[in-house]
Amino acid sequence: MRQDDPSRPKTPRQSAAPLYTPEQRLRRDSTPWTLVQGILAPLQFLVFLISAALVVHYLMTGEGAYAATVSIVIKTITLYTIMITGSIWEKVVFDKWLFAEAFFWEDVFSFLVLALHTGYLVMLIGDFGTERERMLLALAAYATYAINAGQFILKLRAARLQTAAEASPGMQTAAA
Repeated sequence: MRQDDPSRPKTPRQSAAPLYTPEQRLRRDSTPWTLVQGILAPLQFLVFLISAALVVHYLMTGEGAYAATVSIVIKTITLYTIMITGSIWEKVVFDKWLFAEAFFWEDVFSFLVLALHTGYLVMLIGDFGTERERMLLALAAYATYAINAGQFILKLRAARLQTAAEASPGMQTAAA
């Protein structure tokens, strides 16, 4: 079996392609859009937690529909904001507005998240469905958002491990 055989299991020394090239890492570290994403991501997660609690409260008690609705709209606005600024970040770092190879599947799943949140807004503005049905759609949107956030957290961890491994080649196996 050859060393570069794709069917051969990867060892710590034979890992996947790096997340960033040196040039991309330099662009990532020098653009203000990285800071914007670094601020918006935890802010959106906080909004998500508060809104999810309000939605669950409404679904369990039938009370607090207005607060839950406002929180879903705020969550959706933060989602659109992070998607727009994230696409700008990808353009700066990878020279692609979206679907850069390093973040392809995260971007694909982000569109599902965006579609569900947008579906909620359509139902709300068009007065489609019952309040409960809209809240259930919001909950589905939030479940997909949680998965998507997990994808990005794994990528962030991979980027940190890559940086640590490049800084200290002998520490590759210890960092993982």
